Amino acid sequence: MQAIILAGGKGERLRPFTSDRPKSMVEILGVPILGYQLQWLQAQDITDVIVACGYRHEVIEEYFGTGEKWGVRLQYAVEPQPLGRGGALKLAFGLLRSGEDLCLATNGDVVTNVRLRPLIQAHRDSDCVATVVLEPFISPYGIVEVGEDEKIAAFREKPELPYWLNAGIYVLSREIEKLLPDLGDHEDTTFPRLAAEGKLGAFRSRSYWRAVDTVKDLSEVQKDLEQRLLTSFLA
Repeated sequence: MQAIILAGGKGERLRPFTSDRPKSMVEILGVPILGYQLQWLQAQDITDVIVACGYRHEVIEEYFGTGEKWGVRLQYAVEPQPLGRGGALKLAFGLLRSGEDLCLATNGDVVTNVRLRPLIQAHRDSDCVATVVLEPFISPYGIVEVGEDEKIAAFREKPELPYWLNAGIYVLSREIEKLLPDLGDHEDTTFPRLAAEGKLGAFRSRSYWRAVDTVKDLSEVQKDLEQRLLTSFLA
């Protein structure tokens, strides 16, 4: 099974860290975000990876090369112009091995240890064209509970709310290729169509997961890693 990493983001909210590199190459404790993703995949027996890139793609290629030092085989699908995530995904599909029925895809700004075997099995057991990993929505703020007497009953620091987030990690059946846009975002086009047809699966996870969108996210993930809250990348 192969994986596609969408690593073409400019990461404008992470400036100045992205002034000379794409978002996926921002370092945490000396390792690019993309490096953590390759370790996560390689430890779970996914060793063929296509990096969909565009902005400053040469930085990625110069750093990772063929992927040999990371225990993976890398290919690069370089956008000739910005295509959006859906267009980049479709371009990368052209590099998949013939006969490959499934593909894992992930956004290039995610640090996680989601277990892939149960995710892939859940997709195979369904009749879905795509399965999306969901993570619980943790409030970024503390919550105040108010009693019926309009008095504060309790404070809850950043609780888990009764909603789920799209983690930006998917298992995709090969047939999705023809449904992807040439230009645009699959989450605005392809996924709503599949959801309406009952062919978009959900896989709920409570594994460690963080998307690095801002400087604050970068700082918090670094703290997590320093405190060893991110456990081993084991299948």
